[in-house]
Amino acid sequence: MNQPNTVTVKILDKEYQVACPPEQEAELMVSAKYLDKQMRGIRDTGKVIGLERIAVMAALNISHELLQASEENGEPLEVAPAVESVNRINRKLDDALYQLRQLEIG
Repeated sequence: MNQPNTVTVKILDKEYQVACPPEQEAELMVSAKYLDKQMRGIRDTGKVIGLERIAVMAALNISHELLQASEENGEPLEVAPAVESVNRINRKLDDALYQLRQLEIG
């Protein structure tokens, strides 16, 4: 596997730097676009305010979609790898939100 490099993704008009192996860049870009679409949909309802809350709601919705797709395919979702994936995504979101707060403060 190649060493990760830094990829810039844009979510809700904000840019985030994400470490990603070169062979997964295309998947990262598709994932970022999907997340952006989900977060915009939540924000546009006007029912959820704040970037952090919007991100959490989007993560919950995407997790629910993943579980439904897994059940529809008759494939049990392996919880441990899925939980680790969600935790890894949450850590990346936390890092990005922290960087955003630092930019807003500075």
